[in-house]
Amino acid sequence: MLTVHHLGKSQSERIVWLCEELELAYELKRYTRDSVTMLAPPDYKALHPIGAAPVIHDGDLVLAESGAIVDYIMAKHGNGRLALRPDDPDFAQFLYWFHFANGTLQAGMGRLMMLNRLKLADDNPMLAATRARVDRAFDLVDARVRDAEYLAGKAFTAADIMIGFSLTTMRYFQPYDLQRCPNVVKYLGRVSARPAYRRAMEKGDPGMALLLS
Repeated sequence: MLTVHHLGKSQSERIVWLCEELELAYELKRYTRDSVTMLAPPDYKALHPIGAAPVIHDGDLVLAESGAIVDYIMAKHGNGRLALRPDDPDFAQFLYWFHFANGTLQAGMGRLMMLNRLKLADDNPMLAATRARVDRAFDLVDARVRDAEYLAGKAFTAADIMIGFSLTTMRYFQPYDLQRCPNVVKYLGRVSARPAYRRAMEKGDPGMALLLS
């Protein structure tokens, strides 16, 4: 049995959503963040040496890193679903946006979050450069979903699952005004209407307000 260890308000929501989209049989174990520090509890940190979400068990396997877990689950249990084949004309777009989610957008938002916590002057060059980089990343997503229904093109794929957290729940930690990205708001309306997304959020983070606009 596949076990998904889900830390509330974390990147592990991607894994819950993926399992729901694939209609997999899985066990969901939920963990709550410390109310003061907002960090993972000790029993979650003990699951894997990196001490961060997400983590899964699949038999004797313990695996972390959301991108690796998504790749693993799709390869082992996906039967070709939510991915594009190399001969698909949108294959490169699928790869690009799948990796853009964590490689560029999530990383940039994480850096901006840490810099903001340092209470730097508004004109600090590092802070200004990081803000501009995050703006460019959001602008790129906005342009893509203006021209395509989903990130890879016409088909909903795991690339959309990967980026969903960064566009929504990550904004609990690093606020971002989506009013400057009207196409992203429309896109989030499309993906959040998916029954699997609704089931995943209700199971993983019941009662949490979804930051979809």
